[in-house]
Amino acid sequence: MNEVRIGTAGWTVPKQHAALFADEGSHLQKSASRLRCVEINSSFHRPHMLKTWERWARETPEDFRFAVKVPKTITHTAKLIDTGALLVAFLEQVSGLGAKLGPLLVQLPPKLAYDEGVAHEFLTTLRELHTGAVVLEPRHVSWFAPEIDRMLRGFEVARVAADPPKGSPLAGKPGGWNGLRYWRLHGAPKTYYSEYSSAFLKGFAKELKESTRASETWVIFDNTALGHGAANAVELQRCLLGKRS
Repeated sequence: MNEVRIGTAGWTVPKQHAALFADEGSHLQKSASRLRCVEINSSFHRPHMLKTWERWARETPEDFRFAVKVPKTITHTAKLIDTGALLVAFLEQVSGLGAKLGPLLVQLPPKLAYDEGVAHEFLTTLRELHTGAVVLEPRHVSWFAPEIDRMLRGFEVARVAADPPKGSPLAGKPGGWNGLRYWRLHGAPKTYYSEYSSAFLKGFAKELKESTRASETWVIFDNTALGHGAANAVELQRCLLGKRS
């Protein structure tokens, strides 16, 4: 089976699930005691100092990895246009993670339609500056077409598989570059709030085990509003390992 990393969006350990994690250290250290990755969403809203990124790297085990959401100044304000300087500044910040930097998550606004010229220029600039993993989460129906998947494969950019899917039913399946699969599970039926059932997690674990499509797979639980994401992440990890507890 390909390598699977399971984590949450953010690293707050909810009180009701504290027993699943180490009982000492920061919330990040507690989360990293059980899970192998985390998705940083705060970078979408504001920049962090280099020393902050470096501290996060120091607080986590050697094999721990961080996915980092690209700032909204790039995706939502500039809408991917003329973003070279913004990308340089962002990449300088996240360099503090060193080898623990995982995929960059480029989440697009729901109303941002596909424009071939804009997309090509943005990805060309991004790839000139960054050779690491990149995953795109488009949410407008115009992005879900075979020719766009081919374009993403050319840039080695994976497309997010989201639950619930937004923009198109195809949004629920991985797309783009097949060297990386990246699931974002937001909770259903109530986004951010709903808990995933044991039956769902067992079936999903079976799907992950049977797939050899990518060399690396990430599963991020974003149903964290009521603390369910942490427990769901641990349970999926147990399902993959064949453990009951």
